[in-house]
Amino acid sequence: MRKGILSIVLLFFPLCLAWAQEGVVKGIVLDSTASAVPYVNVQVFNTVKGMLTDEEGKFSIELEAGRHELVFSHLDYKVQRSTIKLAYEDTLELTIVLESKTRVLEEIEVSGQSEDNFRKEAGLTTIQPNAARNLPSAFGDFTKILSTLPGVVSNNELSSTYSVRGGNFDENLVYVNDIPIYRPFLVSAGQQEGLSFINPDLVGSITFSSGGWQAKYGDKLSSNLNVSYKKPQATKATATLSLLNGGLHLEGSTKRKKLTYLIGGRYKTAQYLLNTLETEGEYLPRFLDLQSYVTIDLDNDPQVNRTELGILGAVADNQYLVQPVSRETTFGTLNEPFRLYVGYLGQEILDYRTYQLGFKLSHRINKNWTTKFISSRVSTREREYYELQSGYRLCDLETSTSSPNFNRCVTVLGIGSNYQHARNKLEAEIINLENRHAFSLGSSHTLELGAGYAHEKVDDVIEQYAFSDSSDYSVITQQINNELNLNSHRFFAYVQNTTEIGGAHTFNYGVRLNYWTVNEQLLVSPRIQYAYQPQNFPDLVFRFAAGLYQQPPFYRELRDRQGNLNKDVLAQSATHFIAGADYRFIMFGREFVLLSELYYKHLANVNPYDVDNVRIRYFADNNAKAYATGADFRISGEFIPGAESWFSLGVLQTKEDIEGDGRGYIRRPSDQLINFGVFFQDHLPNDPSSRVYLSFLYGSGLPFGPPESEAYRNFLNGQDYKRVDLGFSKQLNFRQSKTETNSFFRSLWLGLEVLNVLGADNTISYSWIDDVQGRQYAVPNRLSARFINLKLIARY
Repeated sequence: MRKGILSIVLLFFPLCLAWAQEGVVKGIVLDSTASAVPYVNVQVFNTVKGMLTDEEGKFSIELEAGRHELVFSHLDYKVQRSTIKLAYEDTLELTIVLESKTRVLEEIEVSGQSEDNFRKEAGLTTIQPNAARNLPSAFGDFTKILSTLPGVVSNNELSSTYSVRGGNFDENLVYVNDIPIYRPFLVSAGQQEGLSFINPDLVGSITFSSGGWQAKYGDKLSSNLNVSYKKPQATKATATLSLLNGGLHLEGSTKRKKLTYLIGGRYKTAQYLLNTLETEGEYLPRFLDLQSYVTIDLDNDPQVNRTELGILGAVADNQYLVQPVSRETTFGTLNEPFRLYVGYLGQEILDYRTYQLGFKLSHRINKNWTTKFISSRVSTREREYYELQSGYRLCDLETSTSSPNFNRCVTVLGIGSNYQHARNKLEAEIINLENRHAFSLGSSHTLELGAGYAHEKVDDVIEQYAFSDSSDYSVITQQINNELNLNSHRFFAYVQNTTEIGGAHTFNYGVRLNYWTVNEQLLVSPRIQYAYQPQNFPDLVFRFAAGLYQQPPFYRELRDRQGNLNKDVLAQSATHFIAGADYRFIMFGREFVLLSELYYKHLANVNPYDVDNVRIRYFADNNAKAYATGADFRISGEFIPGAESWFSLGVLQTKEDIEGDGRGYIRRPSDQLINFGVFFQDHLPNDPSSRVYLSFLYGSGLPFGPPESEAYRNFLNGQDYKRVDLGFSKQLNFRQSKTETNSFFRSLWLGLEVLNVLGADNTISYSWIDDVQGRQYAVPNRLSARFINLKLIARY
């Protein structure tokens, strides 16, 4: 009763159930590829009543009216539970999707992270890998699934960047199998980006923390993404082909599971989509990515599995070439419209190559002690060359529909030309070494500690200048000719303890240390988490977290807007306060989860910045203080049986006060009041192989202002971001069971995606144009238009 009342109050969903004597439950059991699973044991919990599914994965059971819990079990799959409510003479149809079983010992952990453990961590969200693969998006980027979560903002479909709870793109931790991942340095626009590092075909599990994470994770301000690549048990392969991207994936293991391997290759060609931008020209992008993850069991006995070596290798080779020809943009209001026409001469070339090699050696010393040694090396070589000359004309338009010159230029308001030149080169090398230990001190205590070292070497040559010619005068707008070098060492350590008291109270507390040789700053960051799960109400968990999160500057934070390096910049700090709840309830006979969190972050030693598209330009000075506060809500579950969906809402306010500017608190570049995201799946009744996927994002306007104008910085409010992506798919299964070998392909997946269904003219940045009277106009730089993408996935 209290579950139903709370569900109605929180969600306003009606539940109408009739109770009587007897009914029928029937359905079908499928795996994650929508293939039928035969011989699954269907058991009514706490009774002897049950049956096996037939060869088509179907079952049918007569039950008394009332509430029952069905348990679905199979040797090759994880146990799945489904709670139902059955009315008299009612026939309830279920579609159950089983998840392939993985062996906990193969991860060589002292204590596994059960679902209840995840529920007790503040700010933490688990994501099903299939959702990341099925989300309709321009390039199949893994990180696009994050933008549907509350508090996460990604207002650029051409980029894999995202910001969390008022932070920026550089404030997010990313790990793959405990190995840290870095993003490129020189990318300035979304269309120049290659593929995001994480390959969706290789992903086994995903956890994402939007704040308040534990001390064992690194030193950033905003979020922590942990991705574990799969450990395959059988040979599988996929081939993906679409108008915008494609790839190959192969996984398998040796007969005795001594060695497992994952290999994935991807390419991205954004040419067709970039042709929908307002700037017309010849786009010749080429983005390639090759990754592998290999695990080797170093024990002689395959049943022991005490020592395991994991090897991650990745190569990204990305080139972006554009020869722009012209651009025409109409902007303003219905009563006062303007048009900008630009003609171009020249080209822009971005070439960057990144290599990463990582090792993770795990050893279980005894049943209570596990140690890991993690090492990685990242090497990047980036080139940014462009030579562009442009001439522009700005005019106002005729607004009278009765005029023969309707929608044509009336008065030329400004005319001029711009010239931009750059020969920028950057090379960087990052080496990480870390040793972690975990001790199980009984059933309710886990002690974890570790220490590590990082070496960073950056060589940056900046050679760029620009000038404009307007109204008979020329002005040099930019001139930088610098050679910058940074060679540094970082040392870090952590210790934390997790304690469970009485089964209802869980504490995690710890501290993290960091020292950087450049600014010689020692950082001490204490953190604590607390979770309360009432024993008489286990479906509800209250979560609280507080802690200090300090981000030592990386190379980008040291380089100011004039291209100089300030090595005296200190670490930014954010004190997190989070309170939330995880509530699980039954609706439509299925389990749903409602997450809600309130948070406040106090930021000190803030290094202000401006954002132009995806390039962040720091002030390289700790001359501000700031705060971020808000609330996040998310409801998830199978609104349609066998298809998880969710709705997310984030409310945020973040402001900063720059010392000495006399303006007080102003909006930060990431201040987005409302952020709403939806990921929804549906399928035809009794045919889960025919599906529809919907991604909907809405974000209120971000602040902006004229360049080089501190008095009006972030003074204006940009346009709202609205985007709907729709996907349709049909899966053809050629094998009804895993033992069949009558077809080379296991299945064929056919997809049609309609990207930006609404045809929204979303804006990513603004170009500023002066007229003959010195007035400035903000000309929107818009993102891609509506686009239809075809996709084919063949699975072996």
